Amino acid sequence: MITAGVDVGAETVKVVILKDGKILSHGLVRAGLDRQKSAEEALANALKEAKISKADIKKITATGIGRKEVTWANDMVTEIAAGAKGASNLFPSARTVIDIGAEESRGVKVNAEGKVIDFAKNEKCAAGVGSFVASMARALETTVEEMGTLSLKSDKIIPMNVTCVVFAESEVVSLVHAKIPKPDIARAIHEAIATRTTSMVRRVGIEKDIALIGGVALNPGVVERLAHHLGMNILIPKDPQIVGALGAAIIAAS
Repeated sequence: MITAGVDVGAETVKVVILKDGKILSHGLVRAGLDRQKSAEEALANALKEAKISKADIKKITATGIGRKEVTWANDMVTEIAAGAKGASNLFPSARTVIDIGAEESRGVKVNAEGKVIDFAKNEKCAAGVGSFVASMARALETTVEEMGTLSLKSDKIIPMNVTCVVFAESEVVSLVHAKIPKPDIARAIHEAIATRTTSMVRRVGIEKDIALIGGVALNPGVVERLAHHLGMNILIPKDPQIVGALGAAIIAAS
């Protein structure tokens, strides 16, 4: 059976196509103002890679903050349930899933079947999400990719106590003007993210193993600081951005 999962996030739209539980293909595009159009584009890319047509897909399940805009989906599921199911599929031993997206962070406790036992979200604190990283990279006049590598070159502790992006950006500019090396500032930014994320996850309880999903999982600076605060290694999938879409496709097949 062929199924598909569509994850409509704040910045990107991801599609995963499964056949009998195995990934046939996936597509990822930037989320435009018309999210339904973006979802259709991501699906078209995945269909082309899989060399099948939309008619070959038995069921499509949508997830993400824009899931309601995918009117051609057969069903919908929350991003919490989809992320948990996808992470559990990739890492059966995972009992804690951390999902850091562009606009929201989530800490989820799951059972052996990948079902959600408890969860906590970090919606108000901008320092806990991917958009914060992008804003800080601009303030540091670097890229998100470069900032992650930069932070690993530092062993300094420079506290950043702000939670608002605007004030944090101002603080970064002040540190730059004070001639603080960029690696030290980058590490401070990732430290702030890791500290707040760890506090959020502790609300649901931290159990081994821990899986990190979402685009921020590609940032080695965040991963290193999170592992430090959690006191254990973190499992990271090859394509952390598509785990929610994978979970949705798995749920579609159930």
